Amino acid sequence: MAHTDIAADGWVSRMPGSWQPYVLLARLDRPIGIWLLFIPGLWGIILASPNVATALWLAVLFGIGSVVMRAAGCIVNDLWDRDIDRQVTRTAGRPLASGALTTLNALVFLAACLLAGLVILLQLNPLAQGLGVASLLLVGLYPLAKRVTWWPQLVMGFTFGFGAPMGYAAATGRIDQDWAAIYAAAVFWDLGFDTVYAHQDREDDALVGVRSTARLFGRHTPAFLAAVFVLMLASLVSAGGLAHLSAWYYPALLPAAYLLLRQAATLDIDDPAACLRAFRAHREIGLLVAAAILIGRL
Repeated sequence: MAHTDIAADGWVSRMPGSWQPYVLLARLDRPIGIWLLFIPGLWGIILASPNVATALWLAVLFGIGSVVMRAAGCIVNDLWDRDIDRQVTRTAGRPLASGALTTLNALVFLAACLLAGLVILLQLNPLAQGLGVASLLLVGLYPLAKRVTWWPQLVMGFTFGFGAPMGYAAATGRIDQDWAAIYAAAVFWDLGFDTVYAHQDREDDALVGVRSTARLFGRHTPAFLAAVFVLMLASLVSAGGLAHLSAWYYPALLPAAYLLLRQAATLDIDDPAACLRAFRAHREIGLLVAAAILIGRL
């Protein structure tokens, strides 16, 4: 059976037939992307140490925002990539590539998602609102990166990782060294796990001319991942020091560090299903980092 990560069975199959292509276009069948967009925002919120009520309110806003903006990003990506997606086994069944939805259908859905995102954004302070608007440039440009650079996963890191500085700014109303350190950690983390994800398509990408860090590093991916994850951990340590987290923060990071470095050492880049499992494991890794930051704030 051809490898694909589209999950049109389960609860998706029980929805009205006219809804299913929109659910698949928004990747609601695969909530891992929502988690990976939300978690850096959670890091930023916790690092900023607002009061409990503010932290919970911001977490709810960022959770809802992650759903709609992840959907918007997927729509933009699939609009740009619909011709390429038809040539890649894993993505050929996507609604735009398969013809289940038209470009107009996708544009209307995109407008609805952006409107919902705007409503969420207006609940935040002016600095966070400005950062949110700026992030739209990254969302729009990310799908182009694979056509012009071998580092689209780094562009993705700046895009998906933007939740960390937004969460921090939403809780503090400022940009400072803590802001920069937690953003760096999110960027390195995203660069690593998206490289893992890209190995699912490495061979098809080579045939259609799509560039990626998976193709760039190939057999040297384990060493690359180890370096990226070490940089992520160094950024987290730096963020902890700058934010004056307690000494308990550093040992609390060890479980996440172990899982990251074990993944770098054991990943089978020739097994697409294993790469997908490794990618999905980053939800737990990200939550462990959030727990460590919380412990450092207690």
